[in-house]
Amino acid sequence: MATDPTLLQAERRHLANLLEAVQRCVHLLDASERKLPCPLEPSLLEQRKTDPELFEPLAAVNERFAKLQDTLGAAMRHALLLAGERTDSFLKVLAFFVKAGVAESTEAWQTCRTARNLAAHDYETDYAAIAEHFNTLHELTPMLFDTSLKLHEYCAENLGIAPADSELRQLFREACARRLVS
Repeated sequence: MATDPTLLQAERRHLANLLEAVQRCVHLLDASERKLPCPLEPSLLEQRKTDPELFEPLAAVNERFAKLQDTLGAAMRHALLLAGERTDSFLKVLAFFVKAGVAESTEAWQTCRTARNLAAHDYETDYAAIAEHFNTLHELTPMLFDTSLKLHEYCAENLGIAPADSELRQLFREACARRLVS
């Protein structure tokens, strides 16, 4: 059976686009997090409970954290598909990337997923719980940034695929450097 080269090119382009989307997610999450004091104190949330200058970046962090993890997961699955590996369950995809040194661990990924899901379903008014949630996201973000960076390296080295946007690539690397050093 002959392989359609245009189909393969489209799949490679799709992965490059997913990787670029991961870069954008990292850059924007970093930008939103830098607008917030860290660690976030419950008393600050209570004092400024109606302040959009505080709560808009909080909402953005929630959304961007979730978007980064979702997009990163899609990119991981697609990279594995192009590598010719099994992608029938995300747990297999994740196990592959843990073994390849791209992802830290299945448990770390699932911890991020749990924190992300709690934010998506929780309309908390307890300021201590809100602060704890955002401090947890802040603590988990470097792991997602590290996984993002390592996935980009994996795709470049093993698949010859990288996003084309050099401006975004630079912003991505700067965001990763800020969070992975601190």
